Amino acid sequence: MEPVKKKARRETSKKKEGITIEVKKEMIEKHEQGMRVSEIAKLYNKSTSTICTILKKKVEIKGLDAAKGVTRVSKQRPRVLEDVEKLLLLWINEKQLAGDTVTENIICEKAKILYTDLVSRLPYTSAENEESFKASRGWFDNFKKRSGIHSVAKQGEAASSDAKAAEAFTAEFKELIDAECYLPQQVFNCDETGLFWKKMPRRTYISEEENAKPGHKPMKDRLTLLLCANASGDLKVKPLLVYHSENPRAFKKYKVQKNQLNVMWRSNNKGWVTRTLFVEWMNLVFGPEVKKYLLEKNLPLKVLLVIDNAPAHSPCLEDDLLEEFKFIKVKILPPNITRQLQPMDQQVIENFKKLYTKALFQQCFEVTEGTNLTLQEFWKNNFNIVNCLKIIGQAWDGVTKRNLISAWGKLWPDSAIGYDVEEFAGFEPIVEEIVTLGKIMGLEVNEADIEELVEEHGQELTTNELIDLHQEQQKEVIPSREESQESLTSNEIWEICEMWETVQDFVEEHHPNKAAAMRAINLFNDNAMSHFHEILKKRQMQDSLERFLVKVPWKEKYSGEPTDSSDSVI
Repeated sequence: MEPVKKKARRETSKKKEGITIEVKKEMIEKHEQGMRVSEIAKLYNKSTSTICTILKKKVEIKGLDAAKGVTRVSKQRPRVLEDVEKLLLLWINEKQLAGDTVTENIICEKAKILYTDLVSRLPYTSAENEESFKASRGWFDNFKKRSGIHSVAKQGEAASSDAKAAEAFTAEFKELIDAECYLPQQVFNCDETGLFWKKMPRRTYISEEENAKPGHKPMKDRLTLLLCANASGDLKVKPLLVYHSENPRAFKKYKVQKNQLNVMWRSNNKGWVTRTLFVEWMNLVFGPEVKKYLLEKNLPLKVLLVIDNAPAHSPCLEDDLLEEFKFIKVKILPPNITRQLQPMDQQVIENFKKLYTKALFQQCFEVTEGTNLTLQEFWKNNFNIVNCLKIIGQAWDGVTKRNLISAWGKLWPDSAIGYDVEEFAGFEPIVEEIVTLGKIMGLEVNEADIEELVEEHGQELTTNELIDLHQEQQKEVIPSREESQESLTSNEIWEICEMWETVQDFVEEHHPNKAAAMRAINLFNDNAMSHFHEILKKRQMQDSLERFLVKVPWKEKYSGEPTDSSDSVI
Protein backbone atom coordinates (compact mmCIF):
# COMPACT_ATOMS: atom_id res chain seq x y z
CA MET A 1 0.00 0.00 0.00
CA GLU A 2 2.88 2.34 0.73
CA PRO A 3 4.05 2.63 -2.91
CA VAL A 4 0.46 3.43 -3.94
CA LYS A 5 0.27 6.25 -1.39
CA LYS A 6 3.56 7.68 -2.60
CA LYS A 7 2.36 7.54 -6.18
CA ALA A 8 -0.88 9.31 -5.21
CA ARG A 9 1.12 12.02 -3.43
CA ARG A 10 3.32 12.46 -6.50
CA GLU A 11 0.27 12.80 -8.76
CA THR A 12 -1.26 15.34 -6.40
CA SER A 13 1.94 17.39 -6.30
CA LYS A 14 2.13 17.38 -10.10
CA LYS A 15 -1.37 18.80 -10.33
CA LYS A 16 -0.56 21.57 -7.88
CA GLU A 17 -0.32 24.85 -9.75
CA GLY A 18 1.36 28.03 -8.63
CA ILE A 19 -0.69 31.17 -8.11
CA THR A 20 0.20 33.94 -10.52
CA ILE A 21 1.31 37.34 -9.24
CA GLU A 22 -1.78 38.99 -10.75
CA VAL A 23 -4.11 36.57 -8.95
CA LYS A 24 -2.25 37.17 -5.67
CA LYS A 25 -2.78 40.89 -6.15
CA GLU A 26 -6.50 40.24 -6.71
CA MET A 27 -6.67 38.29 -3.43
CA ILE A 28 -4.93 41.10 -1.54
CA GLU A 29 -7.23 43.70 -3.05
CA LYS A 30 -10.35 41.73 -2.11
CA HIS A 31 -9.07 41.37 1.46
CA GLU A 32 -8.38 45.10 1.67
CA GLN A 33 -11.92 45.72 0.45
CA GLY A 34 -13.29 43.75 3.39
CA MET A 35 -13.59 40.18 2.16
CA ARG A 36 -12.75 37.54 4.79
CA VAL A 37 -9.87 35.10 4.40
CA SER A 38 -12.29 32.16 4.38
CA GLU A 39 -14.36 33.77 1.61
CA ILE A 40 -11.27 34.43 -0.51
CA ALA A 41 -10.10 30.84 0.01
CA LYS A 42 -13.47 29.53 -1.12
CA LEU A 43 -13.59 31.87 -4.13
CA TYR A 44 -10.17 30.78 -5.42
CA ASN A 45 -10.40 27.18 -4.18
CA LYS A 46 -7.31 27.54 -1.98
CA SER A 47 -6.63 26.80 1.68
CA THR A 48 -6.93 29.58 4.25
CA SER A 49 -3.27 29.05 5.19
CA THR A 50 -2.26 29.78 1.58
CA ILE A 51 -4.27 33.02 1.62
CA CYS A 52 -2.75 34.03 4.96
CA THR A 53 0.76 33.43 3.63
CA ILE A 54 0.02 35.65 0.63
CA LEU A 55 -1.45 38.39 2.84
CA LYS A 56 1.65 38.37 5.07
CA LYS A 57 3.71 39.22 1.97
CA LYS A 58 1.24 41.72 0.55
CA VAL A 59 3.65 44.69 0.62
CA GLU A 60 6.25 42.73 -1.35
CA ILE A 61 3.67 41.29 -3.78
CA LYS A 62 1.99 44.65 -4.45
CA GLY A 63 5.38 46.05 -5.38
CA LEU A 64 5.97 43.40 -8.04
CA ASP A 65 5.37 44.18 -11.71
CA ALA A 66 5.38 40.75 -13.31
CA ALA A 67 4.40 39.59 -16.77
CA LYS A 68 1.12 37.72 -17.26
CA GLY A 69 1.19 34.14 -15.99
CA VAL A 70 4.33 34.53 -13.83
CA THR A 71 3.87 32.85 -10.45
CA ARG A 72 7.01 34.15 -8.77
CA VAL A 73 9.75 36.63 -9.56
CA SER A 74 13.12 34.93 -9.37
CA LYS A 75 16.46 36.72 -9.12
CA GLN A 76 17.69 34.40 -11.85
CA ARG A 77 15.03 35.80 -14.21
CA PRO A 78 16.21 39.21 -15.52
CA ARG A 79 13.84 42.07 -14.74
CA VAL A 80 14.12 43.27 -18.31
CA LEU A 81 12.64 39.94 -19.48
CA GLU A 82 9.50 40.68 -17.44
CA ASP A 83 9.17 43.96 -19.31
CA VAL A 84 9.77 42.25 -22.66
CA GLU A 85 6.92 39.79 -22.08
CA LYS A 86 4.49 42.49 -20.93
CA LEU A 87 5.15 44.63 -24.00
CA LEU A 88 5.14 41.57 -26.24
CA LEU A 89 1.63 40.64 -25.11
CA LEU A 90 0.39 44.14 -25.96
CA TRP A 91 2.03 43.91 -29.37
CA ILE A 92 0.47 40.49 -30.09
CA ASN A 93 -2.97 41.83 -29.14
CA GLU A 94 -2.47 44.78 -31.49
CA LYS A 95 -1.48 42.47 -34.35
CA GLN A 96 -4.46 40.19 -33.77
CA LEU A 97 -6.83 43.15 -33.60
CA ALA A 98 -5.52 44.20 -37.00
CA GLY A 99 -6.27 40.71 -38.33
CA ASP A 100 -2.58 39.95 -38.91
CA THR A 101 -1.13 36.48 -38.63
CA VAL A 102 1.57 36.06 -36.01
CA THR A 103 3.90 33.07 -36.13
CA GLU A 104 6.35 31.75 -33.57
CA ASN A 105 9.21 33.16 -35.65
CA ILE A 106 7.63 36.62 -35.82
CA ILE A 107 6.97 36.66 -32.08
CA CYS A 108 10.51 35.56 -31.22
CA GLU A 109 12.03 38.18 -33.53
CA LYS A 110 9.87 40.89 -31.96
CA ALA A 111 10.86 39.67 -28.48
CA LYS A 112 14.55 40.04 -29.37
CA ILE A 113 13.95 43.56 -30.74
CA LEU A 114 12.11 44.58 -27.56
CA TYR A 115 14.86 43.07 -25.42
CA THR A 116 17.56 44.98 -27.29
CA ASP A 117 15.58 48.24 -27.07
CA LEU A 118 14.95 47.88 -23.34
CA VAL A 119 18.52 46.85 -22.49
CA SER A 120 19.85 49.87 -24.40
CA ARG A 121 17.89 52.09 -21.99
CA LEU A 122 19.55 50.61 -18.91
CA PRO A 123 22.54 52.30 -17.26
CA TYR A 124 25.79 51.14 -18.87
CA THR A 125 26.89 49.10 -15.87
CA SER A 126 23.56 47.31 -15.71
CA ALA A 127 23.25 46.78 -19.44
CA GLU A 128 26.58 45.05 -19.74
CA ASN A 129 25.57 42.58 -17.03
CA GLU A 130 22.42 41.55 -18.90
CA GLU A 131 22.92 38.25 -20.67
CA SER A 132 21.95 38.09 -24.32
CA PHE A 133 18.42 36.87 -24.91
CA LYS A 134 18.03 34.15 -27.53
CA ALA A 135 14.22 33.87 -27.60
CA SER A 136 14.62 30.10 -27.76
CA ARG A 137 11.95 27.50 -28.43
CA GLY A 138 11.91 26.66 -24.73
CA TRP A 139 11.34 30.29 -23.79
CA PHE A 140 8.54 30.60 -26.36
CA ASP A 141 6.77 27.46 -25.12
CA ASN A 142 6.89 28.70 -21.53
CA PHE A 143 5.77 32.20 -22.55
CA LYS A 144 2.86 30.79 -24.54
CA LYS A 145 1.80 28.61 -21.61
CA ARG A 146 2.09 31.42 -19.06
CA SER A 147 0.28 34.03 -21.10
CA GLY A 148 -2.33 31.82 -22.78
CA ILE A 149 -1.79 33.37 -26.22
CA HIS A 150 -3.58 31.73 -29.12
CA SER A 151 -3.93 32.00 -32.91
CA VAL A 152 -0.20 31.57 -33.42
CA ALA A 153 0.56 30.06 -36.82
CA LYS A 154 3.32 27.55 -37.43
CA GLN A 155 6.64 28.58 -38.96
CA GLY A 156 6.36 29.71 -42.57
CA GLU A 157 2.66 28.98 -42.68
CA ALA A 158 1.47 32.49 -43.58
CA ALA A 159 3.87 33.29 -46.39
CA SER A 160 3.32 30.06 -48.28
CA SER A 161 -0.45 29.90 -48.06
CA ASP A 162 -1.69 33.47 -48.59
CA ALA A 163 -2.38 33.28 -52.33
CA LYS A 164 -3.94 29.81 -52.23
CA ALA A 165 -6.02 30.64 -49.14
CA ALA A 166 -7.33 33.83 -50.73
CA GLU A 167 -8.28 32.00 -53.91
CA ALA A 168 -9.97 29.20 -51.98
CA PHE A 169 -11.93 31.58 -49.75
CA THR A 170 -13.09 33.69 -52.71
CA ALA A 171 -14.43 30.56 -54.42
CA GLU A 172 -16.10 29.41 -51.18
CA PHE A 173 -17.64 32.85 -50.69
CA LYS A 174 -19.04 32.88 -54.25
CA GLU A 175 -20.64 29.47 -53.72
CA LEU A 176 -22.30 30.74 -50.54
CA ILE A 177 -23.59 33.90 -52.25
CA ASP A 178 -24.97 31.94 -55.20
CA ALA A 179 -26.51 29.19 -53.08
CA GLU A 180 -28.28 31.60 -50.71
CA CYS A 181 -29.04 34.20 -53.43
CA TYR A 182 -27.68 37.11 -51.42
CA LEU A 183 -28.02 40.57 -52.96
CA PRO A 184 -25.37 43.29 -52.49
CA GLN A 185 -27.84 45.13 -50.21
CA GLN A 186 -27.84 42.12 -47.86
CA VAL A 187 -24.07 41.57 -47.57
CA PHE A 188 -22.07 43.64 -45.06
CA ASN A 189 -18.52 43.97 -43.84
CA CYS A 190 -17.21 45.64 -40.69
CA ASP A 191 -13.70 46.26 -39.42
CA GLU A 192 -12.01 48.01 -36.50
CA THR A 193 -9.37 50.67 -36.88
CA GLY A 194 -7.36 52.83 -34.51
CA LEU A 195 -7.58 56.60 -34.76
CA PHE A 196 -5.16 59.05 -33.15
CA TRP A 197 -7.86 61.68 -33.05
CA LYS A 198 -5.64 64.60 -32.03
CA LYS A 199 -2.59 63.97 -34.16
CA MET A 200 -0.99 66.46 -36.54
CA PRO A 201 1.63 65.77 -39.26
CA ARG A 202 5.10 65.40 -37.74
CA ARG A 203 6.72 68.45 -39.26
CA THR A 204 4.08 70.93 -38.10
CA TYR A 205 5.11 73.26 -35.29
CA ILE A 206 2.21 72.02 -33.16
CA SER A 207 3.53 68.46 -33.32
CA GLU A 208 7.09 69.61 -32.63
CA GLU A 209 5.96 71.65 -29.60
CA GLU A 210 4.18 68.67 -28.09
CA ASN A 211 7.06 66.28 -28.70
CA ALA A 212 9.31 68.68 -26.80
CA LYS A 213 7.11 68.47 -23.70
CA PRO A 214 7.59 65.65 -21.15
CA GLY A 215 4.80 63.43 -19.91
CA HIS A 216 1.48 62.50 -21.48
CA LYS A 217 1.11 63.49 -25.13
CA PRO A 218 -2.52 64.09 -26.19
CA MET A 219 -1.60 63.52 -29.83
CA LYS A 220 -1.07 59.86 -28.95
CA ASP A 221 -4.56 59.63 -27.47
CA ARG A 222 -6.20 56.87 -29.45
CA LEU A 223 -9.69 55.52 -29.86
CA THR A 224 -10.98 52.51 -31.77
CA LEU A 225 -13.69 52.76 -34.41
CA LEU A 226 -15.69 49.94 -35.94
CA LEU A 227 -16.96 50.88 -39.40
CA CYS A 228 -19.58 48.88 -41.29
CA ALA A 229 -21.41 49.15 -44.63
CA ASN A 230 -23.06 46.92 -47.23
CA ALA A 231 -21.82 45.89 -50.68
CA SER A 232 -24.34 48.14 -52.45
CA GLY A 233 -22.88 51.14 -50.61
CA ASP A 234 -26.24 52.62 -49.62
CA LEU A 235 -26.23 51.71 -45.91
CA LYS A 236 -23.46 52.91 -43.62
CA VAL A 237 -24.21 51.53 -40.17
CA LYS A 238 -23.72 53.67 -37.06
CA PRO A 239 -20.09 53.09 -35.97
CA LEU A 240 -19.00 51.65 -32.63
CA LEU A 241 -16.47 53.87 -30.84
CA VAL A 242 -14.41 52.56 -27.92
CA TYR A 243 -12.45 55.05 -25.81
CA HIS A 244 -10.48 54.70 -22.58
CA SER A 245 -12.83 57.05 -20.70
CA GLU A 246 -16.54 56.47 -20.14
CA ASN A 247 -17.30 60.11 -19.33
CA PRO A 248 -14.70 62.58 -20.67
CA ARG A 249 -14.80 66.04 -19.11
CA ALA A 250 -15.97 67.55 -22.39
CA PHE A 251 -19.18 65.46 -22.16
CA LYS A 252 -20.17 67.21 -18.95
CA LYS A 253 -19.15 70.63 -20.28
CA TYR A 254 -21.33 70.27 -23.38
CA LYS A 255 -24.06 68.18 -21.65
CA VAL A 256 -23.61 65.33 -24.12
CA GLN A 257 -26.34 62.68 -24.26
CA LYS A 258 -24.59 59.47 -25.33
CA ASN A 259 -27.70 57.92 -26.83
CA GLN A 260 -27.91 60.87 -29.24
CA LEU A 261 -24.33 60.59 -30.52
CA ASN A 262 -23.51 59.67 -34.12
CA VAL A 263 -21.63 56.64 -32.76
CA MET A 264 -22.34 53.96 -30.19
CA TRP A 265 -20.07 55.15 -27.35
CA ARG A 266 -18.43 52.51 -25.16
CA SER A 267 -15.28 52.43 -23.05
CA ASN A 268 -12.64 50.25 -21.46
CA ASN A 269 -9.17 51.03 -20.15
CA LYS A 270 -7.51 49.73 -23.32
CA GLY A 271 -9.81 51.53 -25.72
CA TRP A 272 -10.28 48.26 -27.62
CA VAL A 273 -13.30 46.46 -29.04
CA THR A 274 -13.99 43.40 -26.87
CA ARG A 275 -16.28 40.48 -27.61
CA THR A 276 -18.89 41.85 -25.20
CA LEU A 277 -18.88 45.27 -26.84
CA PHE A 278 -19.05 43.77 -30.33
CA VAL A 279 -22.06 41.61 -29.42
CA GLU A 280 -23.70 44.65 -27.83
CA TRP A 281 -23.19 46.64 -31.04
CA MET A 282 -24.61 43.76 -33.09
CA ASN A 283 -27.79 43.60 -31.01
CA LEU A 284 -28.33 47.30 -30.33
CA VAL A 285 -27.15 48.89 -33.58
CA PHE A 286 -26.40 46.54 -36.47
CA GLY A 287 -29.43 44.26 -36.06
CA PRO A 288 -32.06 47.04 -35.73
CA GLU A 289 -30.57 49.17 -38.53
CA VAL A 290 -30.27 46.40 -41.13
CA LYS A 291 -33.74 45.07 -40.26
CA LYS A 292 -35.29 48.51 -40.73
CA TYR A 293 -33.35 49.01 -43.97
CA LEU A 294 -34.42 45.67 -45.51
CA LEU A 295 -38.08 46.21 -44.57
CA GLU A 296 -38.03 49.68 -46.14
CA LYS A 297 -36.48 48.21 -49.31
CA ASN A 298 -39.01 45.32 -49.36
CA LEU A 299 -36.14 42.84 -49.32
CA PRO A 300 -36.09 39.41 -47.62
CA LEU A 301 -34.91 39.43 -44.01
CA LYS A 302 -31.56 37.74 -44.47
CA VAL A 303 -28.09 39.20 -44.01
CA LEU A 304 -24.51 37.99 -44.38
CA LEU A 305 -21.87 39.79 -42.31
CA VAL A 306 -18.23 39.27 -43.29
CA ILE A 307 -15.74 39.84 -40.46
CA ASP A 308 -12.09 39.08 -39.76
CA ASN A 309 -10.84 36.78 -37.02
CA ALA A 310 -10.02 39.48 -34.46
CA PRO A 311 -10.31 38.32 -30.81
CA ALA A 312 -13.57 40.25 -30.40
CA HIS A 313 -15.19 38.27 -33.23
CA SER A 314 -16.24 34.98 -31.73
CA PRO A 315 -16.90 32.00 -34.03
CA CYS A 316 -20.10 31.53 -31.99
CA LEU A 317 -21.29 35.07 -32.66
CA GLU A 318 -24.60 33.92 -34.18
CA ASP A 319 -25.51 32.27 -30.87
CA ASP A 320 -25.14 35.63 -29.10
CA LEU A 321 -27.67 37.39 -31.32
CA LEU A 322 -31.15 38.17 -30.03
CA GLU A 323 -33.94 36.00 -31.41
CA GLU A 324 -35.27 38.77 -33.69
CA PHE A 325 -31.87 39.01 -35.40
CA LYS A 326 -31.30 35.33 -36.09
CA PHE A 327 -31.64 36.14 -39.79
CA ILE A 328 -28.03 37.45 -39.62
CA LYS A 329 -25.37 34.95 -40.69
CA VAL A 330 -21.65 35.47 -40.12
CA LYS A 331 -18.71 34.56 -42.35
CA ILE A 332 -15.21 34.83 -40.86
CA LEU A 333 -12.19 35.60 -43.02
CA PRO A 334 -9.10 33.44 -42.48
CA PRO A 335 -6.39 35.43 -40.64
CA ASN A 336 -3.72 35.33 -43.33
CA ILE A 337 -5.84 36.89 -46.08
CA THR A 338 -7.68 39.61 -44.18
CA ARG A 339 -5.73 42.52 -45.67
CA GLN A 340 -6.01 41.08 -49.17
CA LEU A 341 -9.77 40.57 -49.28
CA GLN A 342 -11.56 42.44 -46.50
CA PRO A 343 -13.56 45.22 -48.20
CA MET A 344 -13.00 47.82 -45.46
CA ASP A 345 -9.25 47.38 -45.95
CA GLN A 346 -9.54 48.14 -49.68
CA GLN A 347 -9.08 51.91 -49.26
CA VAL A 348 -12.34 52.53 -47.39
CA ILE A 349 -10.69 53.04 -44.00
CA GLU A 350 -7.79 54.87 -45.64
CA ASN A 351 -10.22 57.22 -47.38
CA PHE A 352 -12.13 57.75 -44.11
CA LYS A 353 -8.93 58.83 -42.35
CA LYS A 354 -8.07 61.28 -45.11
CA LEU A 355 -11.55 62.73 -44.88
CA TYR A 356 -11.15 62.95 -41.09
CA THR A 357 -7.88 64.86 -41.52
CA LYS A 358 -9.50 67.20 -44.04
CA ALA A 359 -12.43 67.93 -41.70
CA LEU A 360 -9.97 68.41 -38.83
CA PHE A 361 -7.98 71.00 -40.78
CA GLN A 362 -11.21 72.63 -41.93
CA GLN A 363 -12.41 73.08 -38.34
CA CYS A 364 -9.04 74.50 -37.28
CA PHE A 365 -9.18 76.94 -40.18
CA GLU A 366 -12.74 78.06 -39.43
CA VAL A 367 -12.02 78.62 -35.73
CA THR A 368 -8.82 80.58 -36.29
CA GLU A 369 -10.46 82.67 -39.02
CA GLY A 370 -13.71 83.33 -37.18
CA THR A 371 -12.42 83.89 -33.62
CA ASN A 372 -9.54 85.56 -31.82
CA LEU A 373 -8.01 82.19 -30.95
CA THR A 374 -4.65 81.21 -32.37
CA LEU A 375 -4.23 77.69 -33.68
CA GLN A 376 -2.10 76.78 -30.64
CA GLU A 377 -4.76 78.12 -28.24
CA PHE A 378 -7.57 76.25 -29.99
CA TRP A 379 -5.56 73.04 -30.20
CA LYS A 380 -4.40 73.10 -26.60
CA ASN A 381 -7.50 74.33 -24.78
CA ASN A 382 -10.55 73.95 -27.01
CA PHE A 383 -10.19 70.93 -29.28
CA ASN A 384 -11.65 67.94 -27.46
CA ILE A 385 -13.36 64.60 -27.97
CA VAL A 386 -16.72 66.29 -28.68
CA ASN A 387 -15.15 68.11 -31.65
CA CYS A 388 -13.64 64.78 -32.68
CA LEU A 389 -17.06 63.09 -32.74
CA LYS A 390 -18.43 65.77 -35.04
CA ILE A 391 -15.48 65.31 -37.40
CA ILE A 392 -15.89 61.50 -37.36
CA GLY A 393 -19.49 61.96 -38.47
CA GLN A 394 -18.46 64.26 -41.31
CA ALA A 395 -15.73 61.87 -42.47
CA TRP A 396 -17.97 58.78 -42.41
CA ASP A 397 -20.69 60.67 -44.28
CA GLY A 398 -18.05 61.67 -46.83
CA VAL A 399 -17.11 58.09 -47.75
CA THR A 400 -18.78 57.68 -51.14
CA LYS A 401 -21.05 54.94 -52.40
CA ARG A 402 -18.58 54.37 -55.24
CA ASN A 403 -15.78 53.80 -52.73
CA LEU A 404 -17.83 51.27 -50.76
CA ILE A 405 -18.95 49.33 -53.85
CA SER A 406 -15.51 49.15 -55.46
CA ALA A 407 -14.06 47.85 -52.17
CA TRP A 408 -15.82 44.49 -52.77
CA GLY A 409 -14.06 43.98 -56.12
CA LYS A 410 -11.50 41.48 -54.84
CA LEU A 411 -13.78 39.36 -52.65
CA TRP A 412 -16.97 39.58 -54.71
CA PRO A 413 -16.22 40.90 -58.25
CA ASP A 414 -19.79 40.40 -59.45
CA SER A 415 -21.09 42.96 -56.94
CA ALA A 416 -18.72 45.65 -58.23
CA ILE A 417 -19.34 45.38 -61.96
CA GLY A 418 -18.89 48.79 -63.55
CA TYR A 419 -16.51 50.00 -60.83
CA ASP A 420 -12.71 50.06 -60.96
CA VAL A 421 -11.47 47.58 -58.36
CA GLU A 422 -7.87 48.75 -58.63
CA GLU A 423 -6.50 52.08 -57.42
CA PHE A 424 -9.43 54.34 -58.15
CA ALA A 425 -9.12 58.11 -58.49
CA GLY A 426 -10.64 60.44 -55.95
CA PHE A 427 -8.11 60.58 -53.12
CA GLU A 428 -5.67 63.10 -54.61
CA PRO A 429 -8.08 66.11 -54.45
CA ILE A 430 -8.68 65.38 -50.73
CA VAL A 431 -4.97 65.41 -49.98
CA GLU A 432 -4.48 68.58 -52.02
CA GLU A 433 -7.26 70.32 -50.08
CA ILE A 434 -5.68 69.30 -46.75
CA VAL A 435 -2.30 70.68 -47.83
CA THR A 436 -3.89 73.95 -49.00
CA LEU A 437 -5.74 74.41 -45.69
CA GLY A 438 -2.55 73.62 -43.77
CA LYS A 439 -0.51 76.19 -45.63
CA ILE A 440 -3.17 78.88 -45.11
CA MET A 441 -2.87 78.23 -41.35
CA GLY A 442 0.92 78.48 -41.50
CA LEU A 443 1.58 74.74 -41.22
CA GLU A 444 4.44 73.17 -43.16
CA VAL A 445 2.77 70.21 -44.85
CA ASN A 446 2.92 68.47 -48.19
CA GLU A 447 1.25 65.43 -49.75
CA ALA A 448 3.86 63.06 -48.30
CA ASP A 449 3.22 64.38 -44.77
CA ILE A 450 -0.51 63.67 -45.09
CA GLU A 451 0.09 60.16 -46.48
CA GLU A 452 2.48 59.50 -43.59
CA LEU A 453 -0.08 60.76 -41.05
CA VAL A 454 -2.78 58.45 -42.44
CA GLU A 455 -0.40 55.48 -42.36
CA GLU A 456 0.59 56.21 -38.76
CA HIS A 457 -2.99 55.55 -37.57
CA GLY A 458 -2.54 51.89 -38.47
CA GLN A 459 1.18 51.60 -37.93
CA GLU A 460 2.73 49.05 -35.62
CA LEU A 461 3.44 50.52 -32.20
CA THR A 462 7.05 51.35 -31.37
CA THR A 463 8.72 50.20 -28.17
CA ASN A 464 8.12 53.66 -26.66
CA GLU A 465 4.44 53.56 -27.59
CA LEU A 466 4.07 50.04 -26.17
CA ILE A 467 5.62 51.28 -22.93
CA ASP A 468 3.20 54.23 -22.86
CA LEU A 469 0.25 51.92 -23.52
CA HIS A 470 1.33 49.53 -20.77
CA GLN A 471 1.69 52.40 -18.28
CA GLU A 472 -1.78 53.66 -19.19
CA GLN A 473 -3.24 50.20 -18.58
CA GLN A 474 -1.55 49.96 -15.19
CA LYS A 475 -3.22 53.14 -13.99
CA GLU A 476 -6.31 52.71 -11.85
CA VAL A 477 -9.46 52.88 -13.95
CA ILE A 478 -11.37 55.75 -12.36
CA PRO A 479 -13.73 57.40 -14.88
CA SER A 480 -16.89 56.28 -13.10
CA ARG A 481 -15.46 57.25 -9.71
CA GLU A 482 -14.57 60.70 -11.03
CA GLU A 483 -18.10 61.01 -12.35
CA SER A 484 -19.59 60.24 -8.93
CA GLN A 485 -17.19 62.64 -7.20
CA GLU A 486 -18.04 65.49 -9.52
CA SER A 487 -21.80 65.01 -9.12
CA LEU A 488 -21.62 65.32 -5.31
CA THR A 489 -21.47 68.64 -3.49
CA SER A 490 -19.30 69.02 -0.41
CA ASN A 491 -22.40 69.56 1.74
CA GLU A 492 -23.84 66.21 0.65
CA ILE A 493 -20.61 64.44 1.56
CA TRP A 494 -20.15 65.98 5.02
CA GLU A 495 -23.81 65.29 5.86
CA ILE A 496 -23.27 61.61 5.10
CA CYS A 497 -20.07 61.67 7.16
CA GLU A 498 -21.96 63.13 10.12
CA MET A 499 -24.67 60.48 9.74
CA TRP A 500 -21.99 57.80 9.81
CA GLU A 501 -20.47 59.29 12.96
CA THR A 502 -23.92 59.09 14.61
CA VAL A 503 -24.28 55.43 13.58
CA GLN A 504 -20.73 54.73 14.75
CA ASP A 505 -21.39 56.25 18.20
CA PHE A 506 -24.61 54.26 18.54
CA VAL A 507 -22.97 50.94 17.62
CA GLU A 508 -19.98 51.53 19.92
CA GLU A 509 -22.31 52.25 22.84
CA HIS A 510 -24.92 49.51 22.40
CA HIS A 511 -23.28 46.56 20.61
CA PRO A 512 -22.70 43.66 23.07
CA ASN A 513 -19.38 42.64 21.44
CA LYS A 514 -17.27 45.80 21.59
CA ALA A 515 -14.25 44.22 19.87
CA ALA A 516 -16.28 42.91 16.92
CA ALA A 517 -18.06 46.25 16.56
CA MET A 518 -14.79 48.20 16.51
CA ARG A 519 -13.30 45.85 13.90
CA ALA A 520 -16.32 46.38 11.66
CA ILE A 521 -16.29 50.16 12.18
CA ASN A 522 -12.56 50.41 11.45
CA LEU A 523 -12.92 48.27 8.35
CA PHE A 524 -15.70 50.49 7.01
CA ASN A 525 -13.75 53.63 7.83
CA ASP A 526 -10.63 52.36 6.07
CA ASN A 527 -12.32 50.97 2.95
CA ALA A 528 -15.35 53.22 2.46
CA MET A 529 -15.46 56.48 4.41
CA SER A 530 -11.79 57.30 3.82
CA HIS A 531 -12.66 57.79 0.13
CA PHE A 532 -15.11 60.60 0.93
CA HIS A 533 -12.82 62.16 3.52
CA GLU A 534 -10.14 62.31 0.83
CA ILE A 535 -12.50 64.10 -1.58
CA LEU A 536 -13.26 66.72 1.04
CA LYS A 537 -9.59 67.22 1.82
CA LYS A 538 -8.72 67.69 -1.85
CA ARG A 539 -11.53 70.17 -2.37
CA GLN A 540 -10.55 72.13 0.67
CA MET A 541 -6.93 72.28 -0.48
CA GLN A 542 -8.03 73.48 -3.89
CA ASP A 543 -10.36 76.07 -2.37
CA SER A 544 -7.80 77.67 -0.11
CA LEU A 545 -4.44 76.55 1.21
CA GLU A 546 -4.73 79.12 3.97
CA ARG A 547 -8.10 77.74 5.11
CA PHE A 548 -6.52 74.29 5.34
CA LEU A 549 -3.96 75.62 7.83
CA VAL A 550 -6.55 77.30 10.08
CA LYS A 551 -8.25 75.28 12.82
CA VAL A 552 -12.00 75.42 12.17
CA PRO A 553 -14.97 73.22 13.12
CA TRP A 554 -15.07 69.84 11.29
CA LYS A 555 -18.11 70.74 9.21
CA GLU A 556 -16.67 74.07 8.11
CA LYS A 557 -13.19 72.63 7.55
CA TYR A 558 -14.29 70.04 5.01
CA SER A 559 -17.32 71.68 3.45
CA GLY A 560 -15.73 75.03 2.90
CA GLU A 561 -18.54 76.85 4.74
CA PRO A 562 -19.39 79.69 4.87
CA THR A 563 -18.10 80.19 1.32
CA ASP A 564 -20.34 79.05 -1.54
CA SER A 565 -17.64 77.89 -3.94
CA SER A 566 -17.04 74.53 -2.30
CA ASP A 567 -20.68 73.57 -2.64
CA SER A 568 -20.53 73.90 -6.39
CA VAL A 569 -20.19 70.80 -8.54
CA ILE A 570 -16.66 70.43 -9.87
